[in-house]
Amino acid sequence: MDSKHLNGKIVLITGGTGTFGTAMTRYLLNSTKVKRVIVFSRDEYKQSQMAHQFGNDERLVFFLGDIRNAARLHRAFSNVDIVIHAAALKQVPALEFNPTEAIDTNITGTKNVIDAALDRNVERLLVISSDKAVQPVNLYGASKMCAERLAVASNAYRGKNANTIISVVRYGNVIGSRGSLIELIEK
Repeated sequence: MDSKHLNGKIVLITGGTGTFGTAMTRYLLNSTKVKRVIVFSRDEYKQSQMAHQFGNDERLVFFLGDIRNAARLHRAFSNVDIVIHAAALKQVPALEFNPTEAIDTNITGTKNVIDAALDRNVERLLVISSDKAVQPVNLYGASKMCAERLAVASNAYRGKNANTIISVVRYGNVIGSRGSLIELIEK
């Protein structure tokens, strides 16, 4: 999807206050002619910090919510053209100790995002996955593998009249991202 495709579009980013979401918001506001960027996250403090960081760009809107809440997603996706789904729990040790949280957010939350995108007839949904989804050895990787499979399979069950295109891209160990291998080595 090139920047011309984004002209006049409303883009929503789940997990929009995270490392990836913040960088994507910056790119969209500075390098495209999007109509609006909606940052969807459950952290009101980070939303406040991000609003201050980006100044008074009228195209930037913040929507407080959690991907575990299907009704809130359904409300947030109203009139949205493109959804970038970056919300996830990512810290491997924490998820090994709290496996149901990984399942509820990374798998069920992704299902909720897919369902809301299909119900609201969003043009495109891009699910951000992880390199750890390949032959996973921990619950984080396994939960992202399941999220990928849900996203890909949903293209088959979306129905003939649904226009939503659902894609997956893998992202991993990016310098400067929270919890990256580089950050651990530097410490």
